[in-house]
Amino acid sequence: MFVEVAFPISSYTQFTYRIPKKFIDQIHVGIRVKAPLGKRLVTGIVVAKSAESDYSGKHKNIKELIDLQPVMDNKLWKLVQWMSSYYFTPVGQVVKTVLPAKLSTKYTPPTTGLVVYKSFGDNYEQLQKRAPIQAKVLQFLSVQERAIPIAALKHMVSSPNAVCKTLFDKGLVDLDEVTNLPDVTGFTFSKIHKEIAFTNEQKLVLGELSKKLNSRKFSPTLLHGVTGSGKTEIYIEIVRQALEMNKSAILLLPEISLTPQIAGRFRSVFGDQVALWHSRLSHAARAWTWKQICAGQFNVTIGARSAVFAPLKNLGVIIIDEEQEYSFKQESPAPRYHAREVALMRGKLNDAVVIMSSATPSLESYYNHVKEKYSYLRLNKRYGGAPYPQVQIVDMIKEQEETGKFQQVISSKLQKIMESKFAKGEQVMLLQNRRGFAPILRCGDCGHVETCVQCKIALTYHSHERLLKCHFCGYETSNIPIACHKCTSINLKLLGVGTQKVEDVIREQYPGIKIARIDFDTARNIPALTRILEKFAAGEIHVLIGTQMIAKGLDFDNVTLVGIVNGDTGLFLPDFRSGEKVFQLIYQAAGRSGRRKPGEVIIQTYNPDNPVLIHAARLDQKTYYNIALSERQELNYPPFSWLIRLEIEGTKKELVTTHADKIRKKLSPSPKGIDILGPAKCYRERLRGKYRMHIMIKSNKTHDTNGEKLHSFLQDCLAVGLLNRLPSSVKILIDVNPVSVL
Repeated sequence: MFVEVAFPISSYTQFTYRIPKKFIDQIHVGIRVKAPLGKRLVTGIVVAKSAESDYSGKHKNIKELIDLQPVMDNKLWKLVQWMSSYYFTPVGQVVKTVLPAKLSTKYTPPTTGLVVYKSFGDNYEQLQKRAPIQAKVLQFLSVQERAIPIAALKHMVSSPNAVCKTLFDKGLVDLDEVTNLPDVTGFTFSKIHKEIAFTNEQKLVLGELSKKLNSRKFSPTLLHGVTGSGKTEIYIEIVRQALEMNKSAILLLPEISLTPQIAGRFRSVFGDQVALWHSRLSHAARAWTWKQICAGQFNVTIGARSAVFAPLKNLGVIIIDEEQEYSFKQESPAPRYHAREVALMRGKLNDAVVIMSSATPSLESYYNHVKEKYSYLRLNKRYGGAPYPQVQIVDMIKEQEETGKFQQVISSKLQKIMESKFAKGEQVMLLQNRRGFAPILRCGDCGHVETCVQCKIALTYHSHERLLKCHFCGYETSNIPIACHKCTSINLKLLGVGTQKVEDVIREQYPGIKIARIDFDTARNIPALTRILEKFAAGEIHVLIGTQMIAKGLDFDNVTLVGIVNGDTGLFLPDFRSGEKVFQLIYQAAGRSGRRKPGEVIIQTYNPDNPVLIHAARLDQKTYYNIALSERQELNYPPFSWLIRLEIEGTKKELVTTHADKIRKKLSPSPKGIDILGPAKCYRERLRGKYRMHIMIKSNKTHDTNGEKLHSFLQDCLAVGLLNRLPSSVKILIDVNPVSVL
């Protein structure tokens, strides 16, 4: 018997091995094995099993089985195969992404041995004479109220296990063992109970979703509900119905900051059926959770994009909350998948309902609804009849002229409204979508900017740690210059505003106000993040400052003011999606205000006439989306075309340029309807020590309805050697449906 094995390498080649007799009945498709690859013993996954082999050379043997049963079922395996084809990634690399690192189905959580006193027996005095240490331990155990860990006796004896075993054999104690389950309680709020009376709008939406669920057919649905319309309650009810049908459910969230609050809501309804799945779990917690899901102990999985691969059986519904968010896209390593696309395919393979939900849908999903590819359900009203917040734009240039204060962080208008909210005991959220203290350290005389040694990117100053950091490669230095490296001037200036600076300004202006900050730096400690959100929900924190992590999905009754510190952030990046991203961020952030009480939103900007900001301030989504779609159609960008981006990177600029030109020539001529742009330097030309260029391949949907023409074109180019003869120092990254072209 033989097997085909795929390894997590860049080659599409699968390798044939002989199955030793001892493994013949144990090896199946989907089981991981260790096999010789060159001079190494490498972990791979079995992709086929057969009685004969076409390979005429000498076959090597499988050396070891990692799993006792397949780590994925047939439908999940089909998903892996689809991802390999769609994202131009070898099967072995896809498997490496789908399965958590260091996963073992043989994993069992560690245990703790317990001992409890039973009796002194009939010969305790004799025990004291012959085995005084045993007698001493027995005496100690007799005064304990309950069983204690055997290891707790180490202060008395050097080998407590042996002593307790002897006492057990004599019938004087009882031994027990408890499993040490991974602690994931720090990732959720305490159970949040809410009495819900559905509105007529919600009932209509639920009625439609129930029909789709009961049909047991694949049904992609866009749930377009305004902020505060009660979408979470819809999720809970449709998941409850799925569980009643003995089906399982996945809820995908874009931000780690959303997990604690929503998990608390779900745990209050579904109890211990809910599993959390995201990158911040320890390897032990991930291994245990995966095994419990496989065993059917969990029927609901909540998590970030990788939760789409949870090995749930009988999948009935997948919900993608805030489906427009770009964090659902994996940028690196390959496969560069989008969780929304993968969820749709998984739903198709499982005949499941896929709900894409948002107050600000992606233009792609909105367009698919217009083209009737997705069902469309609408929630137009806020739950409980809460009014939309009043939104005002503050012109920061005019503010400077009137006050004479330059580089002002908080305008007088925002300051005045904040003070009125504090006086009423209400809470404030401040959004600044840039972490650190200041994004630029520049010489005031020659203009030199401190940049990363590996990237052509300005270093951000972090005041709390007194470090200059690169937010792309992770480089950091505590060597803060006191003089310009270029002209030796000491006239160095920190320019721009990050969340740390906003925090410092608010603390200085309002010393009696309790403040907390949530950004990538503070969110690394998830239990601490959970505590911040719980304290803010309880009213113990008055001002919550943060990046986009606080802009969506969070629900706080007492927040009546949201301040957008700089509405221009990201607005002028050379990316065809930049306007859409800024509109969605501001619209979503505004939705945090006035959930239960009348709310206000202040947008500070240096570009008050920008149409993106004007329509965001009006909460006029339909007009803005029509404008954006018109622009995209004119330029033949998604959603009117399919897009694949080839990124060429390497340590030597000349080699990158040379091979980018060669690849471009090999792509010609292109079929009708397919346009090729570039090569051109990436906006961020140098990252992580590598120079970058890119080529865009666009295929108009008029000629290519489902993208097959574009995929076939690139597949054919690859088959005839598009990427052949590349030096090892030059890499080509293939990004299907990129969310950023920077």
